[in-house]
Amino acid sequence: MSGIKVALVDDSAIVRKHLTSLLEGAGMEVVVTASDPLFAWPKLQANWPDVIVLDVEMPRQDGISFLTQIMQQRPTPVVMCSTLTEAGCDTTLQALAAGAIGFVTKPKLGLRDFLEDDSNGLVAAVRAAARANLRALPRTPAAAPAAPGRPLIEPVGAGLPRQTSVADKALSVTTDRVIAIGSSTGGVQTVEALLRQLPRQCPGILLVQHMPSSFTSAFARRLNSLLDFEVLEARDGDRLIDGRVLIAPGGRHMQLRRSGAQYVVEVRDGPLVNHHRPSVDVLFRSVAQAAGANATGVILTGMGDDGARGLLSMRRAGGRTLAQDEASCVVYGMPRAAVELGAVDQVVSLDGLGAAIQGLPAPEGG
Repeated sequence: MSGIKVALVDDSAIVRKHLTSLLEGAGMEVVVTASDPLFAWPKLQANWPDVIVLDVEMPRQDGISFLTQIMQQRPTPVVMCSTLTEAGCDTTLQALAAGAIGFVTKPKLGLRDFLEDDSNGLVAAVRAAARANLRALPRTPAAAPAAPGRPLIEPVGAGLPRQTSVADKALSVTTDRVIAIGSSTGGVQTVEALLRQLPRQCPGILLVQHMPSSFTSAFARRLNSLLDFEVLEARDGDRLIDGRVLIAPGGRHMQLRRSGAQYVVEVRDGPLVNHHRPSVDVLFRSVAQAAGANATGVILTGMGDDGARGLLSMRRAGGRTLAQDEASCVVYGMPRAAVELGAVDQVVSLDGLGAAIQGLPAPEGG
């Protein structure tokens, strides 16, 4: 895909120079560059781009506030390009929840080499963003704006307890059913919207969301603070119980196995599968083997075909398999691949997926 018009908003002149060269070398047109959002806004209005590449930490206005402004006034695909720190991880996650389509991490060290490397992921992220269906972005409840001097996401503690009051009531109950979910591009908002449709004491949920290491812990903290579920970044040996969501940690595969009358997860290193670690296929195949007909598989918005073959394994093992429909997907790649492979029992809009998972009729208008 060429001819994409791009805007670069970053306070570093070096970053703007090198990323402009990188994008133009890939056949794109950089129509706007600016050092901060206040300089960028009039330039954008004069020549609106197809995709905006946006830094997070900038003078005068931060990138999250500017992203919110863009999405309110003229929704446009945005790719965040920022340095990854523990605090910045939460900030970038909030950007994804606010509507950013993707992100590329700038390293603290070796920045110039990164900027000159055409395989750093930015070109692919911009091309993917240009194809995104912004009308499908779920409208989830917005968080209150942060007070000056406070972090954009309030920390919920350095670590999460492995049991909460939600889980305590379920510990003595054998988990007979499993819900396995896979998502990628557009998944941060989509997963939140889906979980809001499910009752607190629904069967245990396993989730693979394509994210790099350390982002998944922030994602788990965010969902844990917003929802009634106990949401955890999975650790090896964690038990899957009613009311609990286990998220595969970035950079590691997650698999389900049966331990007597219980389900537990294995978290392991391993090679990339379908260019991903964690991989949805790895999770789905293990669920097919461990849970069979007691499982429901759900494949959501995302690029590529990760999860399609694993979902087919779940269907052949007797599990129910669902795919998000094209109209409600930000990127209809993974669900399309699963449908074309014959892995899907039912294609459902995002608004109706919660009911479909529970085996209920779709809500009116869903």
